[in-house]
Amino acid sequence: MDLSNYADPATAREKILARIPMRRLREKVIETLLFLSALSSVGITVGIVGILLYESFVFFKQVSLIDFLTDTQWTVLFADPHYGIMPLVTGTVVTSAVALLVALPLGTVIAIYLSEYASTKVREIIKPALEMLSAVPTVVFGYFALLSVTPLLQRFLPNLPGFNMLAAGIVIGIMIIPYVSSLSEDAMKAVPVHIREGSYAMGATRLQTALRVLLPSALSGIASAYVLGFSRAVGETMVVAIAAGQQPNLTLNPMEPAATITAYIVQVSLGDLPHGSVAYQSIFAAGLTLMLMTLVFNIAGYLLRKKFREIY
Repeated sequence: MDLSNYADPATAREKILARIPMRRLREKVIETLLFLSALSSVGITVGIVGILLYESFVFFKQVSLIDFLTDTQWTVLFADPHYGIMPLVTGTVVTSAVALLVALPLGTVIAIYLSEYASTKVREIIKPALEMLSAVPTVVFGYFALLSVTPLLQRFLPNLPGFNMLAAGIVIGIMIIPYVSSLSEDAMKAVPVHIREGSYAMGATRLQTALRVLLPSALSGIASAYVLGFSRAVGETMVVAIAAGQQPNLTLNPMEPAATITAYIVQVSLGDLPHGSVAYQSIFAAGLTLMLMTLVFNIAGYLLRKKFREIY
């Protein structure tokens, strides 16, 4: 600070030195608030995991873990209850797989077009439109799958039942296209310009540059987009609850009805289950299973990103 504006430089120096502790205090307060804000997300996650573990522990004190993993029936609300989680797991995996088969190719192609081919004007129209698609309520997508997509599929597949995992998976795939395309495009845009220019200098076309240079270079970010898309598909509730049916069914055929883990949680949560009953505790066991599935896929995605960072 310039001391020439003060009549007495010694007095000015004292004033400045007196302000330093207050300034440091303010910075410390701001730093603490920022740290607490960051720590809150960790605390919320730990709280969720803790509740799931505690309630699931109560459930597994009454239900064998072996039966939970190997039994092929999930009839928690029946007079003769069975607690095999596999029908719900297969329903979740099949609908998510169909969704990824729709979203990943389309999302990647859209990202390539927006990143390498679209003009600025076209990009300013398409990208907000895609982001608006992600803002549509999921219950609307659910009835769209039930009342529009399913009848359309039944024209080509006459034996397709009214409730099926195929229509639900296709609509979930449409839902997660914005996540995949937007994050993938951002990853491709982050690739340094000199890499593109080097590819063009070697005589490569736009398509060759996009597929053979940009995609490998941006694979870390694209993998993150894929992991987010999978997590979004696995956690989807209303579409599968409305369009896929709510009857647990151990099958890998997407043309059959089935229940997913999230659909079961919605179904049971709407009922009048007494707190502390086995059926009530099964909600948390199913939620813990879903969390572990998502965790495994996220770890796999992290290892994949790490591997390709080392390669490229």
